[in-house]
Amino acid sequence: MTDLIPARNLDTAKPIRLTPAQAGGPIHTRSFSGRYRNLRLLGAGLLFLLFFGTAWINWNGRQAVLWDLDNRQFHIFGATFWPQDFILLSAILIIAAFGLFFITVLAGRVWCGYACPQSVWTWIFMRVEQITEGDRGQRIKLDAAPWSLQKLARRGAKHALWLAVSLVTALAFIGYFTPIRTLTLELATLQVGATTAFWVLFFTAATYINAGWLREKVCRDMCPYSRFQSVMFDSDTLVISYDAARGENRGPRRKDADYKAEGLGDCIDCTMCVQVCPTGIDIRDGLQLECIGCGACIDACDSVMDKLGYARGLVRYSSEHELAGGKTHWLRPRLVGYAAMLAVMIGAFVWALNERPLISLDVTRDRGLFRENALGQIENIYSLKIINKTQQPRSYAIALVEPGDFELHGPRTLNLAPGEIRDLPLNVALTSSENAASTRTLEFEVRDQANPDSRVSTQSTFLAPLR
Repeated sequence: MTDLIPARNLDTAKPIRLTPAQAGGPIHTRSFSGRYRNLRLLGAGLLFLLFFGTAWINWNGRQAVLWDLDNRQFHIFGATFWPQDFILLSAILIIAAFGLFFITVLAGRVWCGYACPQSVWTWIFMRVEQITEGDRGQRIKLDAAPWSLQKLARRGAKHALWLAVSLVTALAFIGYFTPIRTLTLELATLQVGATTAFWVLFFTAATYINAGWLREKVCRDMCPYSRFQSVMFDSDTLVISYDAARGENRGPRRKDADYKAEGLGDCIDCTMCVQVCPTGIDIRDGLQLECIGCGACIDACDSVMDKLGYARGLVRYSSEHELAGGKTHWLRPRLVGYAAMLAVMIGAFVWALNERPLISLDVTRDRGLFRENALGQIENIYSLKIINKTQQPRSYAIALVEPGDFELHGPRTLNLAPGEIRDLPLNVALTSSENAASTRTLEFEVRDQANPDSRVSTQSTFLAPLR
């Protein structure tokens, strides 16, 4: 006889309630306040000040931070970086990656919730939505209402403000590649070039679509960090957690009721944590891929606990060990390892930054083999490309290191303006024919005459006929 799966009656008293993320519709968040919201506003304010303000700072007669693509220079206050310094940019990216790994192991996705530009701009767009269309309930009603002049006016105001924020964002971003004062003037007088206009429209559209329409879909489906961050968690990582041991069984109750006698926990099932979540999840279902660690659900739940006179922390930053009744271990091998690697890399980067040569020298030998000059000496022709990487005019001395039988013919000094690049042709003559080797190595050196310790050298070959 075939075994049958026993049937049981389902409790249909409580209908299945889908979260906004599960339902697939638009996510309308409720307004709230709290300490984590204030912390996020502080972080967003600092980010805005840095992003929008830095581009307008002048330094020694030029924009303080500017990636000058035409001249292949990156100015950051008093320092100028060239393509030859690309390794330093790579080091910054590696340090930033390890910093993100360290933060993730320590406290989960707090970068996503507090400092990621996608999240910050999404919160701004959501705030614009609340101003123009009202709070959560009003926006839900507006969505369901038929089109009218009032609905058209509210939607039009929202999208106009979204586009305004997107345009200002695009101008600020492009202002780090094109002088922002010139860019703003050209845009105001409608004299902007076709290429610049394209990038302004592109980044305006990208900001408008990402923060206005895609929102949580970027964090959930497009961002690679959301896919691999969970594998970096351990049992001591601080993540936003629901204390099920304290909260269950959940359910409504009177404020003055003895809910413990009724078998209820501290959770009153008000769904405030769901209503404020920007990704539309229910944190009570456990840690989920969509959670960006913003702390909105903590603020909402704490406000409810305060009204009921219960202790805060039903939803809080906690570790798996702490929820199980243990203690969070702060000094653990993975976290210490990331911290040590960060310290080493930051130290190495600072050393490399201080030791990087402020002179660049490239030597290219003429494609011809060699020639004989009027004195009967064998000569090779070279082209020296010299770059003054400093922000001051410099005078350089040019010489051969341990010249021996070789003699340098051409200018021995060179004056360069700040950031100037000069191609200098030089001849090197072999004054003795005793050495029968046909290929020899030369080392050219360029030295700052005002600072002899600032020097750079590079090698090249010298070709001569066999004797």
